[in-house]
Amino acid sequence: MNLTTIDNILVTKLDRMPTDGGDVLHGIKNTDPGYAGFGEAYHSQVRAGAVKAWKRHAKMTMNLVVPYGQVEFVFSTDCEKYRVEEIGENRYVRLTVPPGIWFGFKGLSSPISLILNIANIPHQQKEVERRSVESLDYCWN
Repeated sequence: MNLTTIDNILVTKLDRMPTDGGDVLHGIKNTDPGYAGFGEAYHSQVRAGAVKAWKRHAKMTMNLVVPYGQVEFVFSTDCEKYRVEEIGENRYVRLTVPPGIWFGFKGLSSPISLILNIANIPHQQKEVERRSVESLDYCWN
């Protein structure tokens, strides 16, 4: 792992353009800060109150956007100090998360929230390290 810290997580405000038929939500352009290349984009659903934790990518840079609902993301490199970012419809931003950072998330909106990850590499099972939700001393209240 590299010497990345939770201070290296970039928060980028995104445009939301209202239209008569429904809003257009910006995600990322290749000229945006935080763009590190394109490997794949995928969505994750999280139910209200559900916690999905903990993962750490060795190589993947994630660009996380919540276009629907509200999600609490928690990040740590040392498993002692945490950074919390709540994003979604009420705070429409993109989180750029470099490799080497433990993360988990909790759904805050009922019935589900939708997370989009625009990753710089395709998902590779071998580059992801996982821990159980109880393994880090963080209270998900």
